[in-house]
Amino acid sequence: MAYTETTTNSYGSRLGKSFGGIGTGFLMFLAGTALLWWNEGRAVKTDKMLNEAQGVTVEMEDINRIDQELEGKLIHATGLATTTDSIVDPNFNVGAVAINLGHTVEYYQWRETAHQQKKDKLGGGEEVTTTYTYSQGWTNAPVNSSAFKDPAYQGKNFTLFNAEDARVYAENVTFGAYKLTSGQIQSIGGKSSFDVTFPDEQMRTWNGEAQRVAAQRSGTNVGVGNAVENSMRASANSTSTDANATNVVDYPYVHASGSTLYFGASPNSPQVGDVRITFFKTDPATVSLMAVVAGDSFKPFKAKNGKTFSTLVMGEKTADEMYESEHQANNMWLWILRIVGIMIVIGGLKGIFGILTTLMKVIPFLSKVVGAGVGFICTVVGIIWSLIIIALAWLFYRPLIGIIILAVAGAFVFFLVKRGREKSAAAAANSPVTDATPTNP
Repeated sequence: MAYTETTTNSYGSRLGKSFGGIGTGFLMFLAGTALLWWNEGRAVKTDKMLNEAQGVTVEMEDINRIDQELEGKLIHATGLATTTDSIVDPNFNVGAVAINLGHTVEYYQWRETAHQQKKDKLGGGEEVTTTYTYSQGWTNAPVNSSAFKDPAYQGKNFTLFNAEDARVYAENVTFGAYKLTSGQIQSIGGKSSFDVTFPDEQMRTWNGEAQRVAAQRSGTNVGVGNAVENSMRASANSTSTDANATNVVDYPYVHASGSTLYFGASPNSPQVGDVRITFFKTDPATVSLMAVVAGDSFKPFKAKNGKTFSTLVMGEKTADEMYESEHQANNMWLWILRIVGIMIVIGGLKGIFGILTTLMKVIPFLSKVVGAGVGFICTVVGIIWSLIIIALAWLFYRPLIGIIILAVAGAFVFFLVKRGREKSAAAAANSPVTDATPTNP
């Protein structure tokens, strides 16, 4: 069921917000301009760094022996990243031999969605109608339903158990005869099921507390804060290994099956308050890396321009494939940040000149016409300004390409001016001419 709330903003309050938006608009305009300039420099420096690195990269033919001749050189190698470390999830005291392991937590909750409709009123006021709808689903964190707009849904949410996402990493991961750095270890991806089992004593404790919370909710509508219960007690001998086993005994409000620990009456029929915890691990895997050899480990490559480079990807990749991927990623981020910068510049200009639209709100139809005009002009000016900033940045970092971009921006401006003059001339030619010469009777 939907819940509707209607509010009214006066003409004076809207003007006040528009005046405040001028300052915010200036800040956005400056921030967008700075982002565009910085992004061009970042892309050029990264491109030069990658080209320099590619020119000095050598192949490590055998990762199973320390080669002193490769000391201090940027190498490319492919091999198995593995470990003998047995690591333990500190929250649930379950462990395995893995590169990393952890768990994710989901909560079945009521969720609120808001949809707004705004309507200008004669005289400059504004009527805002907000419709709130409610649905149930899995979320990554408990939802505070006490802040819901509809009183019928306030205080509906609770949780049978509380925990946070967590992941732990092995300290010692080898790559043949070499040791991977912590950054390289954390770059190793891939997840596999991590089947867990827990002592019956722990399961009984969890079940008792979850059942008590469920009983409180069914009897009295207590607040969200009182309903959040947590039990993280674990016995000293409860560490579990990945033995593909499940608990022999099941309980009404806690279920352990495979890689999932579930708090609730039925995992197949989730209810508000249920909690689902999924365990995972990362097994040894083949990786490809590029880094500078430093003894029996690695360090990043430092280019002449100060940029550093080191990368690890999953699977068997040649050096050329990895550099091509790095160039593509650099180019992708270049365009993403360009678009973001241009949008911020345009948004800033609209914030600065939005006061013109607000002033016309006394006549809704007129404000729409002015608003469309202001939006169009701010968009055009924002694009032209952004092209100029990009061109100036390229003039600073790469002069030839900068000149080309400036020429494109100049051509764009020339086209707009020429088109405007042609329209003006056409309008003048089509307008009726009145002959004011008197005629003789």
